Amino acid sequence: MKVLWSVMVVLIVLLQVRLWVGEGSFAQVWSLSETIAEQRRENAQLAARNDRLYAEVRNLSAGQGAVEERARKNLGLIHRDETFFLVVEP
Repeated sequence: MKVLWSVMVVLIVLLQVRLWVGEGSFAQVWSLSETIAEQRRENAQLAARNDRLYAEVRNLSAGQGAVEERARKNLGLIHRDETFFLVVEP
């Protein structure tokens, strides 16, 4: 009878060790859940960035207004009949 109890205790301990440590353990599952959540957050950020870039591409290919706006803002270009004023802050 003592041998049976000893075997059962050893078996239960071995099953508990596998449950808490090693492959498929609670610790590994928790770690993988955290990794998945982090990857989903990163994917959401990248999807939002892709949406912004796609909207910008659509805007640039739709007409000249967006191209002119970029030329004015980034390159400082003006039309022939416009006067350029540079405001310098102290």
